[in-house]
Amino acid sequence: MNLLATAYTDPTFITFILLALAIGMALGFEFVNGFHDTANAVATVIYTHTLKPTPAVIWSGIWNLIGVLTSSGAVAFGVVALLPVELVLNVGSAAGLAMVFSLLISAIIWNLGTWWLGLPASSSHTLIGSIIGVGLANSLMGPTHSITDGVNWAKAQEVGLGLIISPLVGFAAAALLLIVLKVLVRNPDLYKAPVGKSVPPLWIRAILMLTCTGVSFAHGSNDGQKGMGLIVLILVGILPGTYALKMSADNSTISGIATEAAALSSVFKQEAGTTSVDRVKATEILAGYIKPSGTPSPEVFAALAAACNEISSQLKNAETFQALPPSERSDIRTQLYLISKTIGKLDKSGKLDMDASVRKNEQALARHADQLTNYIPDWVKYAVAIALGLGTMIGYKRIVKTVGEKIGKDHLTYAQGASAEAVAMSTIMVADHFGLPISTTHVLSSGIAGTMAANHSGLQMATVRNILLAWVLTLPVCIFLGAALFAAALNAIALVSVR
Repeated sequence: MNLLATAYTDPTFITFILLALAIGMALGFEFVNGFHDTANAVATVIYTHTLKPTPAVIWSGIWNLIGVLTSSGAVAFGVVALLPVELVLNVGSAAGLAMVFSLLISAIIWNLGTWWLGLPASSSHTLIGSIIGVGLANSLMGPTHSITDGVNWAKAQEVGLGLIISPLVGFAAAALLLIVLKVLVRNPDLYKAPVGKSVPPLWIRAILMLTCTGVSFAHGSNDGQKGMGLIVLILVGILPGTYALKMSADNSTISGIATEAAALSSVFKQEAGTTSVDRVKATEILAGYIKPSGTPSPEVFAALAAACNEISSQLKNAETFQALPPSERSDIRTQLYLISKTIGKLDKSGKLDMDASVRKNEQALARHADQLTNYIPDWVKYAVAIALGLGTMIGYKRIVKTVGEKIGKDHLTYAQGASAEAVAMSTIMVADHFGLPISTTHVLSSGIAGTMAANHSGLQMATVRNILLAWVLTLPVCIFLGAALFAAALNAIALVSVR
């Protein structure tokens, strides 16, 4: 009994439990994501008898893994950019952990519900809606009670446009591609539905295998990053001494950052004029400026000068990050994060130095700061890829059946499957290049509908109506769920603190 009591009051034990729960929940989100999004990649090869279900999901899982492992990380940190600044900076606090648990539980609840109904809803919409809900609740429960700073509305608008436009692109582009194929490729076998359980000709199987592979790879490189970004955030919050910075950075990288920061500190001092602030105040000013309502002022440049000076003094004699005390690593990450985001916002608003060479150096500092803070450990990529693959293998049938049988009135033809998959693959890869988290589900389902319309096959309007209803409801429902769960968590924390 004494041992058990000691375990529950031991900070190390509590840290381990919180870490395991948070990472387990993030991987659970990706597991459920496999039900929805990765299942779309295998629907066409299964329903055209190109591959049997088991080999199809295993093949898709392998290419999801490759996509995750080769991903850039831009989407992962694009999602993180939607979170409230103060919670990102203090994700290891009670409120920060409440944020992580609330948005993940909200996303998992909606994903499981729509999967159970066989509706191919968007995991991207689900997660982003939950993030917006948490941000709104955090701001409304804060001292200002304002929604202005609760959400990075500019980033949300950018992401939202991608999520709205991508299904339209999927529908129109897949329909157009099918029409072009009919003009250019006259072989009638390509436009037939499978007869019984017979497999398609070898050349058609090769096309369908290629497009399935491409969608699986693209899905892993885009959707897999959403969970990775959250897991990295969790690791930084709970184990900052290990994960706050890219520990493998060499001495030349570290000394280069120190040199750049020292040189730009004097530049920012000139911009600030006679205004000066101390290090503690600088952190507060920069955190306030990178919020949506933040405006440039001499204080911002003074804070940048102080932050750069602090980074320079902390890193100028450091051989490696391992040589620094663990407590300093978290502080360095905070300073680098604030410097990068502030320079980025100043650059977008045209407030950086007008001298081209100086502006180039400022942009380089922001880029190098990102390289040290926006990184994803390899084991996180493997864990997310495995979760995606297992989710696909276990829960693929409901979504596959909807995509393969219930969108169009006629059976899916080889050309329709290849057209929808090729468009989905291309759209996702373009979005990945620009760091936009879009929905594989939306693009591919819309692509199937587009080919059915172009082929005059007809659409099953009841299914289309239900899918569209799920798409329309996903954001508002998840915003509500995320906000409600986060508010409940904060109230529970407040009650425990009082007692």
